[in-house]
Amino acid sequence: MAEKKRLKSVLFLLGILCILCFTAGCGRTGRPGAASESGCMIYYLNSAGIQLTGSAYEPQATEKEALVQELLSCLTNVPADLDCQSAIPDRVEKITFRIEKNVLYLYADANYALMNPVQEILCRAALTKTFTQIEGIDYLSIYCAEQPIMDAAGNPVGMLQASDFVEGIRDVNSFEKTELTLYFANETGDMLMAENRAVMRNTNTSVERLIVEQLIEGPESAGAFATLPPGLKLLNVSVNESVCSINLDAEFLTSTMEVQEYIPIYSIVNSLTELSTVSRVQIRINGSQDASFRDKIPLSTVFEYNYDYVEGGEKN
Repeated sequence: MAEKKRLKSVLFLLGILCILCFTAGCGRTGRPGAASESGCMIYYLNSAGIQLTGSAYEPQATEKEALVQELLSCLTNVPADLDCQSAIPDRVEKITFRIEKNVLYLYADANYALMNPVQEILCRAALTKTFTQIEGIDYLSIYCAEQPIMDAAGNPVGMLQASDFVEGIRDVNSFEKTELTLYFANETGDMLMAENRAVMRNTNTSVERLIVEQLIEGPESAGAFATLPPGLKLLNVSVNESVCSINLDAEFLTSTMEVQEYIPIYSIVNSLTELSTVSRVQIRINGSQDASFRDKIPLSTVFEYNYDYVEGGEKN
């Protein structure tokens, strides 16, 4: 287990490991295309300390415990050539850990609790997004002075995973965990299946926008498949008298997802109408409703939740 007082010896050991050129042990990259296939991302704060930023890194350790210690050392020692700062405050003098199955438990000293809420959630995000890249570690649980960390409402934060944190998490007034019900395609692409997902949302971002962005990111559940192309752009979203209007770019019309034509439409519609504030959905392409999706479904339609396309035939 790593302690900041032992970082010099850890760095010395890492230098030896570099010389030996061991194979890297991170199996998942934190940002697609930013790190090599065998590498991962270390998440720091930008120079202003208000936003996460990732830096590509090639780990040297191969065993899970050694890799956790290596990445912890990286998190607390920002390379001199990076215009960044550590997400872990200097006042946090001791962090130890244990691994149980696919969960990494981190134990910070009491100084962890001295962070303000924004600092803490950025630190939480950096730790989670960094460590869950390690093959076999899917969740992170953080303790402060042997007690589980709490959210702003005084509730235990619980198990964390990378998808809890939307990209671009930054300093805003407050964050909250938001429970979403998203609809993705089944294996044959002819029905929708519900996936419950919890993400950390800053309260300046509408839940409607978050839902569409999460649909674009794709499913996390086994057996679920994407309904929207990953390059799709959400131009804007608004809600008026329970009608949610979303404006997408032309990628929505030109992509060739291997699903039935109604699946992308009702993936969006059913996911949005799970909200109590939305009963119907309008879909626009570059501001226009003149087009038809796959020449079959006119986008001039105001869509409502459709049970017929959901496995089980009922609302989640």
